[in-house]
Amino acid sequence: MAKLEPGHFVRDPYVLEFLDLKDYPGLRESKVEQAIIDKLQHFLLELGKGFSFVARQKRMRFEDEDFYIDLVFYNFILKCFVLIDLKIGALTHQDIGQMDGYVRMYEDMLKVEGDNPTIGLILCSKKNEAIAQYSVLNESKQLFASKYMLYLPTEEELRRELERERRLIEEAQSEGEGSDQAGRQDS
Repeated sequence: MAKLEPGHFVRDPYVLEFLDLKDYPGLRESKVEQAIIDKLQHFLLELGKGFSFVARQKRMRFEDEDFYIDLVFYNFILKCFVLIDLKIGALTHQDIGQMDGYVRMYEDMLKVEGDNPTIGLILCSKKNEAIAQYSVLNESKQLFASKYMLYLPTEEELRRELERERRLIEEAQSEGEGSDQAGRQDS
């Protein structure tokens, strides 16, 4: 049986059109969170297989400070907790550091024996590829950032996204081939 990888369960982007939210300057993360809770069944279907809701605004106490994780789910296929942090705007390195801290605290304080490592997912309205590439996201098998969209993309937006994904796959394949050839030359 093939090993289940968390990356196979994380989509990018997530289409949250069913929330009926308009992308406007005053949109707040709390409004997106409330809309997700109001339409939880739709959100679970968008997340994919095996997800069940655990908590909203999960409080984590670390010494004398409180931290709040926006949404917590459990994936019974992966056998692990999935922490979701909602962000309005572009992904920042602070967002990534915050999620890394949440995952580490959750692992230390709440993970039970038999669970696989906790996954952290940052849902942001703009995913900065450079920040994702040059951060812990690039090396971590447990931290992910995905873009969410409040509407279905246009045909042109879909075409651009498919072309971008194809380029990324081709680059990854050519890098893999380059390291395979270098390994053979070293032998």
